[in-house]
Amino acid sequence: MAGREVHDSDHAQPHGFDLGARRRERAASGLQRSLEPAASVAPRTRVAGAERLVFASNNYLGLATDERVQQAAAEAAHETGAGAGASRLVTGDTDCHRRLERALADTKGTERALAFSSGYAANVGTLTALDPDVVFSDALNHASIVDGCRLTGADTVVYDHCDPASLAAAMRERADQDSHGESWLVVTDSVFSMDGDVAPLAALCNVAERHGAWLMVDEAHATGLYEDGGGIVEREGLGDRVDIRLGTLSKALASQGGYVAGSEQLVDHLINEARSFVFSTGLAPPAAGAAREALRIARDGAVRDRLWENVARLREGLTALGYEVRGETQILPVMVGDRADATGLAESLREAGVIAPAIRPPTVPEGTSRLRVAPTAAHTPAEIDACLAAFEAAGGSP
Repeated sequence: MAGREVHDSDHAQPHGFDLGARRRERAASGLQRSLEPAASVAPRTRVAGAERLVFASNNYLGLATDERVQQAAAEAAHETGAGAGASRLVTGDTDCHRRLERALADTKGTERALAFSSGYAANVGTLTALDPDVVFSDALNHASIVDGCRLTGADTVVYDHCDPASLAAAMRERADQDSHGESWLVVTDSVFSMDGDVAPLAALCNVAERHGAWLMVDEAHATGLYEDGGGIVEREGLGDRVDIRLGTLSKALASQGGYVAGSEQLVDHLINEARSFVFSTGLAPPAAGAAREALRIARDGAVRDRLWENVARLREGLTALGYEVRGETQILPVMVGDRADATGLAESLREAGVIAPAIRPPTVPEGTSRLRVAPTAAHTPAEIDACLAAFEAAGGSP
């Protein structure tokens, strides 16, 4: 909507916002972005009128277009409603929510779980509701964690990425100060979305426990992908050592929303104190129904096996072509270095019918631009090979 027209006779002072100038600055920096609708969220779809293979999705298990998940969403809409209609503390708490939360708690082996309207809301709401005095945060944590730390007003100490020794040093330094009676929270992603690496959770547990601090782990990019539909915490057998487990329903679980899993006391506290929960309409019942069915399928295991087969096939093929592929998960960062080279490679792939986005500064540090390649369980072997052929045609090792 256009702002009010200002006439000279109004003698108005310029206290508004020059959004045009901001847009020009973004464009000059190569950071201006725009929306580009896809025909569907399937691994092969039409984008901007042309058919593309999509290797840029977080739909890791390919369940967003699975008929069973779609049917579960439709049934929830029919039985309960298209939307929750109110905050869950008013009338928006439904059987759909409770069934999903029981399934999540069972998968996580916790007393309770709580569904939020998004993973972002889960992180921000949990951090602010806990209201810690000090947060120790991994240097590459997700923006929702960073924003949550800012909103708490806590002293935030950033430790080196995936470095327990750096965390230990930061905690010792804080302990040497007058820290008596402070509440300390260590927070980390389990799988990091741009690097595809995994936090050393057992070592972080050791450091946190030495100081009596709580540990909070965001499993956004791991939920559903490991044994029995769990994440890294479950894979490593650390459930009794991690105080708070978060995640999203919008990636491997093919839906929308976020969750927190933990003790009865934790969930009760969040229900009463997490503003992003209290003051948001409850998660839409179709999203809850879809996520619950996706979790059931993920726990079965067959779809997870297909994902890891595709990951191995694509990683090995890219490496054989001479590309440097980092990470150890389903996220395959193909390192390029120079931002212009990264955008050029992404454009060459796009012309060959493959979408794999270039990730550039400021999202990643200068000199570490890359393509973030993400296969899913829904990709066929032929589609994996087509992706490799596009990379080969783009020139092999960049």
